[in-house]
Amino acid sequence: MTAPSRTPSASSGFGLSVEARNLHWLLTNLVEEVPGLLSVAVVSSDGLLLLSSDPGRNAERPADHSGGPKGSSADLATIVSGVGSLTIGAAKLMDGGNVKQTMVAMAEGSLFIMSISDGSLLGVHATPDCDMSVVAYHMALFVGRAGHVLTPELRSELRQSMESQ
Repeated sequence: MTAPSRTPSASSGFGLSVEARNLHWLLTNLVEEVPGLLSVAVVSSDGLLLLSSDPGRNAERPADHSGGPKGSSADLATIVSGVGSLTIGAAKLMDGGNVKQTMVAMAEGSLFIMSISDGSLLGVHATPDCDMSVVAYHMALFVGRAGHVLTPELRSELRQSMESQ
């Protein structure tokens, strides 16, 4: 798999490892292939933003989110981390095993969270009219492809690249 020159939330792919560029490429594909996605974030098990889409380039993004951090990838990362923690705690209390996915349907949007094998989470904010099965399917594809490459070294590289922006 080769990475394109354009990557989400990175001014350029230069200086990133092949694995990091591939994850950016996978995220770009997710955003471009699935109608109705507003923002996507990959969050580490300790709640740090590792990778995100660029919500400003999505035409469907609500106008009231354009001026500030509300709806930004950092906010999505915070929400994904918090909801992920809550569902993990609930699953433990209920002896439910590992949480595979969480979905919140709201009047004006949807939130999808899916576990990645290393404890990281993939979070998606979508429009209320998105096809939930298509979103879940493409998220599962991303998780399947990304899960085995999210090593501690790659997580560290992704964190550093997010901090330098």
